[in-house]
Amino acid sequence: MDFATLGLDFHSIRNRNEERVISLIPAVLAEFHHYAPSRTDIEDIYALTLNKLPARYAQAVSLVIREPVSDDMIRDTLRDAVCTVRDRPNC
Repeated sequence: MDFATLGLDFHSIRNRNEERVISLIPAVLAEFHHYAPSRTDIEDIYALTLNKLPARYAQAVSLVIREPVSDDMIRDTLRDAVCTVRDRPNC
């Protein structure tokens, strides 16, 4: 997909939560001892978590003074997403 229009490249605009969610997924999944998610499950958990969190879009040169989304909020949202996907896979 081309993330450009009107001569502008939008590749550098990212949701600041993406990397944070990715880094916390392994620890949260480890809490669910009897659940072995498939690749698709993990992708669904990732997407569902991002959809439930407030978006935090920023350009590469953005200055972040305060981060309103805490790691605890991300972990709680990940846990909810794991339960949703585990109980209703491929929904």
